[in-house]
Amino acid sequence: MTEAQKPLLIKRYASRRLYNTETSDYVTLEDIAGFIREGREVQIVDLKSGDDLTRQYLLQIIAEHESRGENVLPVDVLTDLVRSYTTQAQSVVPQFLAMSFNMLREGQEKMLENMQSMPSPMAAMPGFDALTRQQQSFLKTMMGGWGLPTASTGPAAETAPSGTEKDELAQIKKQLAELQSKLAKL
Repeated sequence: MTEAQKPLLIKRYASRRLYNTETSDYVTLEDIAGFIREGREVQIVDLKSGDDLTRQYLLQIIAEHESRGENVLPVDVLTDLVRSYTTQAQSVVPQFLAMSFNMLREGQEKMLENMQSMPSPMAAMPGFDALTRQQQSFLKTMMGGWGLPTASTGPAAETAPSGTEKDELAQIKKQLAELQSKLAKL
């Protein structure tokens, strides 16, 4: 296993401080979230017991982002997740979520490939470059932090999503919530 593929080992000391074994320094939850956004796998273990605490800390990172108003998970999805812990769906939900995120990742990768490699007759149209940058910006915003390949599109890609992009993102979130709801009914 190459160094880049190996999970970054973080050790938790009794003082609850987190120690990056590669750089020999202490890290915060936000640092760990940054490693993950960069595409790095992490493994967090308790130094004394050797217990794997990765899941616990990942959930804590998500909870902190949600509490700051960075809402990615709709309330009905969170509600369904809580329900899944007490129902037969418990065994199906993890597989469904993993497959859903994999399909989303693959779809984004294909879309980016098509946008970047396919010569288009529309490329000669005035404003086509701006439209392409806007689409890539939307994808980068929508899928940000998932460790997915995105094209560097210059300063225009760093702008906030437009109203239309927000509407499309809201529609995608709604569809995911509907799928989650259907799964919960099964």
